[in-house]
Amino acid sequence: MKHNPTRNCCSFPTSPANGEATWPKDVGVIALEIYFPSQYVDQAELEQFDGVSTGKYTVGLGQARMGFCSDREDINSLCLTVVQRLMERNGLSYDQVGRLEVGTETIIDKSKSVKTVVMQLFEESGNTDVEGIDTTNACYGGTAALFNAVNWVESSSWDGRYALAVAGDIAVYATGSARPTGGAGAIAMLVGPNAPLAFDRGLRGTHMQHAYDFYKPDMASEYPVVDGKLSIECYLSALDRCYSVYRNKIHAQWQREGVDKRFSLEDFGYMVFHSPYCKLVQKSLARLVLSDFLSHPRSNTETGPFSGLEAFREVKPEETYFNRDVEKAFMKASTEMFDQKTKASLLVSNQNGNMYTPSVYGCLASVIAQHTPQHLAGQRIGLFSYGSGFAATLYSLRVSQDATPGSGLDKLCASLCDLKARLDSRRKVSPAMFAENMQLREDTHHLAPYVPQGAVEELFPGTWHLTRVDEKHRREYSRRSLNDDLPLEAGLVNSTTATEHIPSPVKKMPRLPASTAGPEAVTVSNGDH
Repeated sequence: MKHNPTRNCCSFPTSPANGEATWPKDVGVIALEIYFPSQYVDQAELEQFDGVSTGKYTVGLGQARMGFCSDREDINSLCLTVVQRLMERNGLSYDQVGRLEVGTETIIDKSKSVKTVVMQLFEESGNTDVEGIDTTNACYGGTAALFNAVNWVESSSWDGRYALAVAGDIAVYATGSARPTGGAGAIAMLVGPNAPLAFDRGLRGTHMQHAYDFYKPDMASEYPVVDGKLSIECYLSALDRCYSVYRNKIHAQWQREGVDKRFSLEDFGYMVFHSPYCKLVQKSLARLVLSDFLSHPRSNTETGPFSGLEAFREVKPEETYFNRDVEKAFMKASTEMFDQKTKASLLVSNQNGNMYTPSVYGCLASVIAQHTPQHLAGQRIGLFSYGSGFAATLYSLRVSQDATPGSGLDKLCASLCDLKARLDSRRKVSPAMFAENMQLREDTHHLAPYVPQGAVEELFPGTWHLTRVDEKHRREYSRRSLNDDLPLEAGLVNSTTATEHIPSPVKKMPRLPASTAGPEAVTVSNGDH
């Protein structure tokens, strides 16, 4: 459908009526919490169990371990866990939050949102004035929730409190070639002004298009329908278009500021991607190098990063998605850049698998966890978020220049410095037990009444878990005690006695009286449908 310019009956301002001075400064991510299951299956062992060639999962996909949930965990429990961890570890009270939105594609109820289940954490504070709801489109829902949180803080609706953007999913596949690309986890991000990870205003390149590359039409099953080849083509084509739009926008912004230069991948300190599997991320970075090469017609092919690539000067991007010669040449040309800008981002993806909506933010957490505040300060981080169907955006965050002890950036890095230790503390499960667990999930999906069989003591301390599903499909949850003496949870405190070391963005919100019951004693349900 062609656009008809005569149909535009009005024009819209490009900025608020009073100019940018009316916006809160440096809106972005203040704190970030990640949760993943306490158990994993080794991908090399899974290769043997599945009878496939050695290296098919570990080299071909680039995956080492895959986290998975027992029947004790579902999307509600994942989000309950990650939100409470964020609040406790940062000493926040629930009345400091004015918006909470959940991005997920793991649907266990076609009407009741995950957000309303999470609201039970707010009951003790008396705060029910919390905007936001669930957002769904494959792996893109978490990004939509984050954008909505940022937009709320920058809008006339903002009341001075924080926003929470939550992304969580359980990625499972039927037996076959797609099963090793699963995973599970959740991310919670605290959004507000003066953030150590601030959004680059006006710099988002988005592409939305219709395709059946990955979808879930069977409401009685957790498993998706996947067209693997089409999914890769959609991912790479969306990356091409988003990068082109982003590059044009930042170039125009620089021109307005009097900066005479062309944007390239070199201008990102780090580049992170939605990661269905690690090998696709490496190919994606090479794809951006190809885009830079084709957009600079006078690129030097004698020396430098484009050395030896002259033969590819006339290729058309849309004809190269599965061109092995192009892929091989640009992966080789981008090896050093991959090591510098992207490799560190794959820690969680390599060790836990594809978490769907939290995937790209697990990659962001991986970068922060493995670098000092001084190394990160002032960097621009590019992020590419993709969800099948399909929806994609490439955008950027600017890291604060302030890396001094006690700064927001210092606190953010400190909160994630134990990420690798947490991954290493998980329990390895045999492929046979993993397969039994997947079969149990398949057999009991949406079964009611139902009492989960998984062992609560095998969950991490402080993890919310499903206790029962009654005959009306109402789900009830409890939280495993925090009293276990494990290093993983050393930073957690009881939320009813937390010291608030992150104040409200504009003013300290009044704290309502809390009950004396600790979180270990709490049991919640998700209400009637």
